[in-house]
This record gives sequence, structure tokens and C-alpha cells, in this order.
Amino acid sequence: IPDSGHKYYLQFTTEDYKSGENAGSCLATVLYPKTKSPPVVTIKCVYTKDQKQIQEEDNKLYQKIRQQTKAITGNNIPDSYGNIEPALEPAWALAVAGSSYIMWEKSTENLGYFMAQVKSVKQWIRKDDFVEFDYTVLLHEIPTQEIIPCHMRLTWFPGRPLKVKYFCASENQGLEDGSGMESGSAAGILHGSGANF
Repeated sequence: IPDSGHKYYLQFTTEDYKSGENAGSCLATVLYPKTKSPPVVTIKCVYTKDQKQIQEEDNKLYQKIRQQTKAITGNNIPDSYGNIEPALEPAWALAVAGSSYIMWEKSTENLGYFMAQVKSVKQWIRKDDFVEFDYTVLLHEIPTQEIIPCHMRLTWFPGRPLKVKYFCASENQGLEDGSGMESGSAAGILHGSGANF
């Protein structure tokens, strides 16, 4: 598009991280502006799971987090062998979902990212019903092969959009808000080795 940038039309399928099953198909347009702003994405998906099933899975994940007797903390998720402790799976699931906002905002026409590892996670105990975590996540930048550390604070309640604020070490700017505009699901992403964008 003259004076705007390149626009791409995509058709793709999504996969449930936990089971590997087809989770749905999507049509999208992605415009990479000539300026250094995030890509403009319009997307429409048809899911193989119904909304009730997705909500039930989100609620199970939420209850798993809320039933912990002490705050979740951890380092190096997954470990060097690719393993994730069962107690840390909820924190990993939310990290994958939250880091997707960072990857979307940082991606350009020539650079892409996937989450390589959660370097550290700490849960904050709140008085309301939301769950909140502080993360340091390592993003793998393609094609440069650089590892970019990002600090991310994530707040979530089932049925509501994730709220994500982050700062990446390679940026010379302040904390950014990467919150979603629509309800997202954190369920079904417990066993992925990375979150590709």
C-alpha cells in the first residue's frame, strides 16, 4: 500500500499447546506500517472448541492458581532438559499468553520472536479475585538469534483480557502496556516449548 507499508493476507490453523489438537482456523490481514509502530492486525477465527469449553478450561487453570497455599515462584521454566514442574505449569501458561503481546508489539516485517524461557516468575498475592505475576522472560529474536530479556507484569481473571505491562532490555523506552482488547484464553497452552508468533 503506497505510503503505508506492506499488507499480508494470511490463512492458518491454530493448535492446542496441551493436546496438540487442531484448535481452529483463522483468516487475518497484517499491515506492517513504514513507521516503527506495531503491525495492524485484523483477525477472524473459527474455533473447534466452543466458548463454554474454553471458559471451563480457563476456570480450571484459574482454580489451580488460586488453590495454591503459597505464592508461585520459580526459575528457568522449562529447565535445560525441557521439563516443566507440574506446580509451575499455570505460571508457564500465563507467560506464553502474556509474552504473545510483547512479541506482537515488537515484531516487524523483518524480525520475529518466540519465547525461549521464563527466567523467573513470582506471584503477587492480591486481595481481589485477579491473579498477578512478575516475570522475566527470554525472547529469541529471528533472524538475529539474539536473546532479549523482558520484564513482564501480568494480571488475569477468567473471561477478561490479560493485562500486560512490560519492558525489554533492548528498548530505550519506559514500561509499555500490551494489554489485549478482547477476552483471551490461557487454557490449553501448558506444554509448549515456545510461543511462536
